Amino acid sequence: MPSSTRFQRPKGELMSVSTASPPGRRSVGFFERLGQSRNGLGLLFMAPAALFLLLFLTYPLGLGVWLGFTDASIGRAGRFIGLENYEYLWHDRVFWLSVFNTVLYTALASVLKFALGLWLAIILNEHLPFKTFFRAVILLPWVVPTVLSALAFWWIYDSQFSIISWVLMQAGLISAPINFLGDPWNARLSVMAANVWRGIPFVAISLLAGLQTIPASLHEAAALDGATSWQRFRRITLPLLTPIIAVVMTFSVLFTFTDFQLIYVLTKGGPVNATHLMATLSFQRGIPGGALGEGAAIAVAMVPFLLAAILFSFFGLQRRKWQQGGGD
Repeated sequence: MPSSTRFQRPKGELMSVSTASPPGRRSVGFFERLGQSRNGLGLLFMAPAALFLLLFLTYPLGLGVWLGFTDASIGRAGRFIGLENYEYLWHDRVFWLSVFNTVLYTALASVLKFALGLWLAIILNEHLPFKTFFRAVILLPWVVPTVLSALAFWWIYDSQFSIISWVLMQAGLISAPINFLGDPWNARLSVMAANVWRGIPFVAISLLAGLQTIPASLHEAAALDGATSWQRFRRITLPLLTPIIAVVMTFSVLFTFTDFQLIYVLTKGGPVNATHLMATLSFQRGIPGGALGEGAAIAVAMVPFLLAAILFSFFGLQRRKWQQGGGD
Protein backbone atom coordinates (compact mmCIF):
# COMPACT_ATOMS: atom_id res chain seq x y z
CA MET A 1 0.00 0.00 0.00
CA PRO A 2 1.54 3.37 -0.99
CA SER A 3 2.60 5.72 1.78
CA SER A 4 0.71 8.70 0.30
CA THR A 5 -2.65 8.92 -1.35
CA ARG A 6 -2.95 10.96 -4.55
CA PHE A 7 -6.07 12.83 -5.36
CA GLN A 8 -7.12 11.93 -8.85
CA ARG A 9 -9.56 14.13 -10.82
CA PRO A 10 -12.38 12.07 -12.29
CA LYS A 11 -12.05 11.50 -15.99
CA GLY A 12 -13.95 14.04 -18.07
CA GLU A 13 -13.95 16.70 -15.35
CA LEU A 14 -12.40 19.99 -16.50
CA MET A 15 -10.26 22.19 -14.36
CA SER A 16 -11.97 25.49 -13.72
CA VAL A 17 -9.89 28.58 -14.49
CA SER A 18 -10.59 31.69 -12.50
CA THR A 19 -11.23 34.75 -14.67
CA ALA A 20 -11.55 37.16 -11.85
CA SER A 21 -9.25 40.18 -11.94
CA PRO A 22 -6.34 40.17 -9.52
CA PRO A 23 -6.92 42.11 -6.34
CA GLY A 24 -6.30 45.84 -6.81
CA ARG A 25 -6.64 45.89 -10.64
CA ARG A 26 -9.79 47.33 -12.26
CA SER A 27 -11.10 46.70 -15.75
CA VAL A 28 -10.24 49.36 -18.39
CA GLY A 29 -13.11 50.80 -20.41
CA PHE A 30 -13.23 51.25 -24.18
CA PHE A 31 -12.81 55.04 -24.19
CA GLU A 32 -9.93 54.83 -21.72
CA ARG A 33 -8.14 52.30 -23.92
CA LEU A 34 -8.84 54.56 -26.90
CA GLY A 35 -7.31 57.52 -25.12
CA GLN A 36 -4.20 55.52 -24.21
CA SER A 37 -3.69 54.35 -27.82
CA ARG A 38 -1.77 56.67 -30.15
CA ASN A 39 -3.66 55.52 -33.25
CA GLY A 40 -6.98 55.60 -31.46
CA LEU A 41 -6.36 59.09 -30.15
CA GLY A 42 -5.43 60.26 -33.65
CA LEU A 43 -8.64 58.83 -35.08
CA LEU A 44 -10.60 60.49 -32.29
CA PHE A 45 -9.17 63.91 -33.14
CA MET A 46 -9.67 63.37 -36.88
CA ALA A 47 -13.31 62.35 -36.52
CA PRO A 48 -14.76 65.93 -36.39
CA ALA A 49 -12.78 66.99 -39.49
CA ALA A 50 -13.78 63.81 -41.31
CA LEU A 51 -17.43 64.41 -40.44
CA PHE A 52 -17.16 68.03 -41.62
CA LEU A 53 -15.65 66.96 -44.96
CA LEU A 54 -18.25 64.24 -45.35
CA LEU A 55 -21.12 66.68 -44.91
CA PHE A 56 -19.79 69.70 -46.78
CA LEU A 57 -17.57 68.11 -49.45
CA THR A 58 -18.48 64.51 -50.15
CA TYR A 59 -22.24 65.05 -50.16
CA PRO A 60 -22.22 68.08 -52.55
CA LEU A 61 -19.75 66.27 -54.83
CA GLY A 62 -21.92 63.16 -54.93
CA LEU A 63 -25.04 65.25 -55.51
CA GLY A 64 -23.34 67.09 -58.37
CA VAL A 65 -22.32 63.85 -60.04
CA TRP A 66 -25.89 62.54 -59.70
CA LEU A 67 -27.39 65.72 -61.14
CA GLY A 68 -25.14 65.33 -64.18
CA PHE A 69 -27.10 62.20 -65.09
CA THR A 70 -30.51 63.87 -64.74
CA ASP A 71 -32.50 66.58 -66.52
CA ALA A 72 -33.01 68.48 -63.28
CA SER A 73 -33.78 72.18 -63.49
CA ILE A 74 -34.52 74.90 -60.98
CA GLY A 75 -37.84 74.07 -59.31
CA ARG A 76 -37.97 70.50 -60.72
CA ALA A 77 -36.21 67.42 -59.37
CA GLY A 78 -35.73 65.86 -62.79
CA ARG A 79 -35.39 62.26 -63.86
CA PHE A 80 -32.48 59.99 -64.68
CA ILE A 81 -31.47 60.35 -68.35
CA GLY A 82 -28.10 58.58 -68.35
CA LEU A 83 -25.41 60.14 -70.55
CA GLU A 84 -27.68 62.48 -72.50
CA ASN A 85 -26.16 65.60 -70.94
CA TYR A 86 -22.66 64.45 -71.85
CA GLU A 87 -23.74 63.50 -75.38
CA TYR A 88 -25.18 66.99 -75.81
CA LEU A 89 -21.96 68.60 -74.51
CA TRP A 90 -19.91 66.45 -76.90
CA HIS A 91 -21.56 68.26 -79.81
CA ASP A 92 -21.77 71.67 -78.10
CA ARG A 93 -19.42 74.19 -79.73
CA VAL A 94 -19.55 76.60 -76.77
CA PHE A 95 -18.54 73.83 -74.36
CA TRP A 96 -15.46 72.93 -76.41
CA LEU A 97 -14.59 76.62 -76.69
CA SER A 98 -14.70 76.81 -72.89
CA VAL A 99 -12.42 73.76 -72.68
CA PHE A 100 -9.95 75.45 -75.04
CA ASN A 101 -10.13 78.69 -73.05
CA THR A 102 -9.66 76.86 -69.75
CA VAL A 103 -6.61 74.87 -70.92
CA LEU A 104 -5.02 77.92 -72.56
CA TYR A 105 -5.78 80.14 -69.57
CA THR A 106 -4.42 77.60 -67.09
CA ALA A 107 -1.29 76.71 -69.07
CA LEU A 108 -0.11 80.23 -69.90
CA ALA A 109 -1.03 81.76 -66.54
CA SER A 110 0.60 78.91 -64.57
CA VAL A 111 3.84 79.09 -66.57
CA LEU A 112 4.06 82.86 -66.16
CA LYS A 113 3.29 82.67 -62.44
CA PHE A 114 5.98 80.03 -61.97
CA ALA A 115 8.64 81.91 -63.95
CA LEU A 116 7.96 85.30 -62.35
CA GLY A 117 7.42 83.80 -58.90
CA LEU A 118 10.71 81.86 -59.02
CA TRP A 119 12.56 84.96 -60.21
CA LEU A 120 11.04 87.02 -57.39
CA ALA A 121 11.81 84.31 -54.82
CA ILE A 122 15.48 84.19 -55.87
CA ILE A 123 15.73 87.99 -55.54
CA LEU A 124 14.09 88.00 -52.10
CA ASN A 125 16.41 85.20 -50.98
CA GLU A 126 19.41 87.49 -51.43
CA HIS A 127 20.70 89.86 -48.75
CA LEU A 128 18.74 93.00 -49.57
CA PRO A 129 17.94 96.06 -47.46
CA PHE A 130 14.33 96.15 -46.19
CA LYS A 131 13.94 92.52 -47.26
CA THR A 132 11.24 91.83 -44.68
CA PHE A 133 9.24 94.84 -45.86
CA PHE A 134 9.34 93.72 -49.48
CA ARG A 135 8.26 90.19 -48.51
CA ALA A 136 5.21 91.66 -46.81
CA VAL A 137 4.39 93.98 -49.71
CA ILE A 138 4.35 91.26 -52.37
CA LEU A 139 1.63 89.47 -50.43
CA LEU A 140 -0.86 92.29 -51.04
CA PRO A 141 -2.16 90.98 -54.41
CA TRP A 142 -2.85 87.62 -52.76
CA VAL A 143 -4.47 89.14 -49.65
CA VAL A 144 -6.80 91.54 -51.48
CA PRO A 145 -10.22 89.93 -52.15
CA THR A 146 -10.61 88.59 -55.68
CA VAL A 147 -13.72 90.64 -56.45
CA LEU A 148 -12.01 93.84 -55.36
CA SER A 149 -9.01 93.03 -57.55
CA ALA A 150 -11.31 92.27 -60.48
CA LEU A 151 -13.09 95.61 -60.08
CA ALA A 152 -9.72 97.39 -60.07
CA PHE A 153 -8.69 95.61 -63.26
CA TRP A 154 -12.09 96.33 -64.79
CA TRP A 155 -11.36 100.03 -64.33
CA ILE A 156 -7.79 99.63 -65.64
CA TYR A 157 -9.13 97.86 -68.74
CA ASP A 158 -11.92 100.39 -69.38
CA SER A 159 -12.31 101.05 -73.11
CA GLN A 160 -12.36 104.85 -72.65
CA PHE A 161 -10.60 105.68 -69.37
CA SER A 162 -7.92 102.96 -69.21
CA ILE A 163 -4.72 104.22 -67.60
CA ILE A 164 -2.74 101.85 -69.83
CA SER A 165 -4.24 103.31 -72.99
CA TRP A 166 -3.69 106.86 -71.70
CA VAL A 167 0.01 106.25 -70.97
CA LEU A 168 0.58 104.64 -74.37
CA MET A 169 -1.25 107.45 -76.14
CA GLN A 170 0.79 110.08 -74.28
CA ALA A 171 3.95 108.25 -75.34
CA GLY A 172 2.77 108.30 -78.95
CA LEU A 173 2.74 104.50 -79.26
CA ILE A 174 -0.98 104.23 -80.06
CA SER A 175 -3.50 106.64 -81.53
CA ALA A 176 -6.72 105.27 -79.98
CA PRO A 177 -7.65 103.51 -76.73
CA ILE A 178 -7.18 99.75 -76.66
CA ASN A 179 -10.36 97.68 -76.48
CA PHE A 180 -9.10 95.32 -73.77
CA LEU A 181 -12.34 93.49 -72.90
CA GLY A 182 -14.25 93.91 -76.16
CA ASP A 183 -11.91 92.00 -78.48
CA PRO A 184 -11.76 88.19 -77.98
CA TRP A 185 -7.97 87.79 -77.86
CA ASN A 186 -7.42 91.04 -75.99
CA ALA A 187 -9.95 89.85 -73.40
CA ARG A 188 -8.21 86.47 -73.05
CA LEU A 189 -4.82 88.09 -72.51
CA SER A 190 -6.26 90.69 -70.15
CA VAL A 191 -7.86 88.17 -67.78
CA MET A 192 -4.65 86.09 -67.87
CA ALA A 193 -2.63 89.15 -66.83
CA ALA A 194 -5.00 89.78 -63.92
CA ASN A 195 -4.74 86.16 -62.80
CA VAL A 196 -0.93 86.22 -63.01
CA TRP A 197 -0.82 89.41 -60.94
CA ARG A 198 -2.89 87.74 -58.23
CA GLY A 199 -1.05 84.41 -58.27
CA ILE A 200 2.60 85.49 -58.26
CA PRO A 201 2.77 86.15 -54.47
CA PHE A 202 1.62 82.63 -53.58
CA VAL A 203 4.24 81.04 -55.85
CA ALA A 204 7.00 83.44 -54.79
CA ILE A 205 6.53 83.05 -51.03
CA SER A 206 6.20 79.26 -51.28
CA LEU A 207 9.34 78.90 -53.39
CA LEU A 208 11.18 81.34 -51.13
CA ALA A 209 10.44 79.05 -48.18
CA GLY A 210 11.87 76.15 -50.21
CA LEU A 211 15.00 78.11 -51.15
CA GLN A 212 15.75 78.81 -47.50
CA THR A 213 15.84 75.08 -46.73
CA ILE A 214 18.76 74.53 -49.15
CA PRO A 215 22.07 74.57 -47.21
CA ALA A 216 24.33 77.46 -48.19
CA SER A 217 27.34 75.15 -47.85
CA LEU A 218 26.35 73.35 -51.05
CA HIS A 219 26.53 76.57 -53.06
CA GLU A 220 29.81 77.54 -51.38
CA ALA A 221 31.38 74.19 -52.20
CA ALA A 222 30.19 74.40 -55.81
CA ALA A 223 31.53 77.96 -56.12
CA LEU A 224 34.95 76.80 -54.83
CA ASP A 225 34.91 74.10 -57.52
CA GLY A 226 34.42 76.79 -60.16
CA ALA A 227 30.69 76.39 -60.85
CA THR A 228 28.96 79.43 -62.33
CA SER A 229 25.72 80.90 -60.97
CA TRP A 230 23.68 79.18 -63.69
CA GLN A 231 25.38 75.82 -63.03
CA ARG A 232 24.71 76.12 -59.29
CA PHE A 233 21.06 76.93 -60.00
CA ARG A 234 20.64 74.07 -62.48
CA ARG A 235 22.58 71.41 -60.54
CA ILE A 236 21.78 72.32 -56.92
CA THR A 237 18.85 74.73 -56.51
CA LEU A 238 16.45 73.34 -59.09
CA PRO A 239 16.79 69.61 -58.18
CA LEU A 240 16.41 70.28 -54.45
CA LEU A 241 13.47 72.59 -55.13
CA THR A 242 11.62 70.11 -57.36
CA PRO A 243 9.31 68.67 -54.65
CA ILE A 244 8.27 72.17 -53.56
CA ILE A 245 7.72 73.16 -57.18
CA ALA A 246 5.51 70.11 -57.72
CA VAL A 247 3.25 70.97 -54.77
CA VAL A 248 3.14 74.71 -55.49
CA MET A 249 2.39 74.24 -59.17
CA THR A 250 -0.30 71.69 -58.40
CA PHE A 251 -2.14 74.19 -56.21
CA SER A 252 -1.51 76.94 -58.76
CA VAL A 253 -2.98 74.85 -61.56
CA LEU A 254 -6.00 73.88 -59.42
CA PHE A 255 -6.68 77.50 -58.43
CA THR A 256 -6.30 78.71 -62.01
CA PHE A 257 -8.32 75.93 -63.61
CA THR A 258 -11.26 76.50 -61.27
CA ASP A 259 -11.07 80.30 -61.43
CA PHE A 260 -14.52 81.86 -61.42
CA GLN A 261 -14.71 85.20 -59.62
CA LEU A 262 -12.11 87.02 -61.70
CA ILE A 263 -13.64 85.99 -65.02
CA TYR A 264 -17.23 86.55 -63.96
CA VAL A 265 -16.63 90.08 -62.65
CA LEU A 266 -14.45 91.17 -65.59
CA THR A 267 -16.21 89.68 -68.61
CA LYS A 268 -18.94 87.20 -67.53
CA GLY A 269 -17.55 84.95 -70.27
CA GLY A 270 -17.67 87.51 -73.06
CA PRO A 271 -17.16 88.79 -75.60
CA VAL A 272 -18.93 86.09 -77.64
CA ASN A 273 -17.94 83.38 -75.10
CA ALA A 274 -14.25 84.16 -75.73
CA THR A 275 -13.34 84.09 -72.02
CA HIS A 276 -15.80 81.46 -70.80
CA LEU A 277 -14.03 78.90 -68.62
CA MET A 278 -15.60 75.58 -67.71
CA ALA A 279 -16.42 76.92 -64.23
CA THR A 280 -18.18 80.05 -65.53
CA LEU A 281 -20.02 78.12 -68.23
CA SER A 282 -21.19 75.57 -65.67
CA PHE A 283 -22.57 78.36 -63.48
CA GLN A 284 -24.22 80.12 -66.42
CA ARG A 285 -25.96 76.98 -67.67
CA GLY A 286 -26.93 75.74 -64.21
CA ILE A 287 -28.05 78.86 -62.29
CA PRO A 288 -29.08 81.72 -64.61
CA GLY A 289 -29.95 79.22 -67.36
CA GLY A 290 -31.85 76.93 -64.99
CA ALA A 291 -30.45 73.67 -66.43
CA LEU A 292 -28.97 72.17 -63.27
CA GLY A 293 -28.26 68.81 -64.90
CA GLU A 294 -26.31 70.32 -67.77
CA GLY A 295 -24.39 72.65 -65.48
CA ALA A 296 -23.49 69.74 -63.20
CA ALA A 297 -22.30 67.71 -66.19
CA ILE A 298 -19.91 70.51 -67.19
CA ALA A 299 -18.59 70.66 -63.63
CA VAL A 300 -18.06 66.88 -63.56
CA ALA A 301 -16.16 67.13 -66.86
CA MET A 302 -13.55 69.21 -65.01
CA VAL A 303 -12.63 66.28 -62.73
CA PRO A 304 -10.25 64.45 -65.15
CA PHE A 305 -8.20 67.63 -65.58
CA LEU A 306 -7.99 68.14 -61.83
CA LEU A 307 -6.93 64.52 -61.30
CA ALA A 308 -4.13 65.03 -63.83
CA ALA A 309 -2.86 67.97 -61.77
CA ILE A 310 -2.94 65.88 -58.58
CA LEU A 311 -0.98 63.10 -60.29
CA PHE A 312 1.61 65.67 -61.32
CA SER A 313 2.10 66.54 -57.66
CA PHE A 314 2.26 62.86 -56.69
CA PHE A 315 5.03 62.01 -59.16
CA GLY A 316 6.87 65.16 -58.16
CA LEU A 317 6.86 64.04 -54.55
CA GLN A 318 8.34 60.68 -55.54
CA ARG A 319 11.56 62.52 -56.31
CA ARG A 320 11.73 63.48 -52.66
CA LYS A 321 12.09 59.81 -51.68
CA TRP A 322 15.00 59.45 -54.10
CA GLN A 323 16.71 62.52 -52.63
CA GLN A 324 16.37 61.14 -49.11
CA GLY A 325 17.78 57.75 -50.05
CA GLY A 326 14.42 56.00 -50.14
CA GLY A 327 13.04 53.58 -52.66
CA ASP A 328 13.11 54.20 -56.36
